[in-house]
Amino acid sequence: MTRTPNASTTPTAPATSTSAAKTVLISGASIAGPALALWLHRYGFAPTVVERAPELRAGGYKVDIRGTAIEVCRRMGVLDEIRANSTDMNGGSYVDEKGRTVGELPAEIFGGRAEDDDEIMRGDLARILYKRTRDDVEYLFGDSIAALAEDADGVEVTFESGAVRRFDLVVGADGMHSNTRRLVFGDERRFKRHLGAYISIFTAPNHLGLQQWETYHALPHKLISVYSSAGETTAKNSFVFSSPELPYDHRDTARQKEILRERFAGDGWEIPQLLDHADRAEDFYFDSLALIEMDRWSKGRVVLLGDAAHCASPASGQGTGLALLGAYTLAGELAAAGGDHTVAFDAYERVMRPGVEQNQRFAEGFAKEMTVSSRRKIAMRLFMLRVLPRTPLRNLIAKKIREDVQKASHAVPVTEYGTHATRA
Repeated sequence: MTRTPNASTTPTAPATSTSAAKTVLISGASIAGPALALWLHRYGFAPTVVERAPELRAGGYKVDIRGTAIEVCRRMGVLDEIRANSTDMNGGSYVDEKGRTVGELPAEIFGGRAEDDDEIMRGDLARILYKRTRDDVEYLFGDSIAALAEDADGVEVTFESGAVRRFDLVVGADGMHSNTRRLVFGDERRFKRHLGAYISIFTAPNHLGLQQWETYHALPHKLISVYSSAGETTAKNSFVFSSPELPYDHRDTARQKEILRERFAGDGWEIPQLLDHADRAEDFYFDSLALIEMDRWSKGRVVLLGDAAHCASPASGQGTGLALLGAYTLAGELAAAGGDHTVAFDAYERVMRPGVEQNQRFAEGFAKEMTVSSRRKIAMRLFMLRVLPRTPLRNLIAKKIREDVQKASHAVPVTEYGTHATRA
């Protein structure tokens, strides 16, 4: 296993990587699914992507491209386009109930970024990956897997549309609430661990007039942020609040909006207007900060990828990076094994699992820091923000934050597959 941080070319699979094209159904067209499809096509497989939504999902929050995920993006040939669509955030500030700034930090401290790290809106990254794959990959929008029946030679897939097709392999890249995982491994409650908080994100008018800046407002057990990235005329609103696990349907957007309004009813600052924006948002997102923890990510000819296998929650800041690394690794191991999933799936887990577990531990710790339990603790945090830019220890503190983040973002290695694709 060799890391190659300076490699600039995309490895190509030898002609012997597969004896014949393998058909692979991928459920989910967000990040992990199209990334896997890109790599599988390059290695001579025939991927099909099915997505429940009628079209590519827009919206979403800003996502980090850090550490070894940068090298994967370079090998995919999309790094320059990611750079061109960077959020280019300049920093962030905390404000009180009257909107007065009580502390601010530049982006390099706020985000714990190293020099090569970047950030992009999730919707922009999804669009980039889709554009790179749509001419070579079959996409089935507005459909989903209804049933799976595996035999010795493949998997018979029944779609919700009523169509029935056979594939050699099936990949669940359909998020934390994976339908594929439910069909093959059982109820989500067996694998989901709530981290004690919920998050909501949605697009709204930029009524604060922010430009490449993020504004935070903290309340006991709550954190609200509004930001607008480069080239955007709108803003993203984010609400986080502490709570035990709540009963609701993850597809019931109307109920989720009611929960958000109930939790923030009577709070000041710009919150009433932000909640009004939530009511009208078309890309409203609401979910638990949670981990998906499984003893094994594959069963027979079905394997899970990204959040479906090992969600680390938005608290990790590494969900996108893990999805990209997982797609690269899974496709590489399938090519290396000549399409033998019994070898490839085990190897994929061996490469990914240690880094995944490290990032989940990181998320578990950070989730507790996202909301503060009392006004006294909030005041202490704001005091630290005010004095940090003037303290001689500023660089040391920034270095420590950056090192912690970078350790997590380099936890999964970039394995070489171009010259070892027939090792099995």
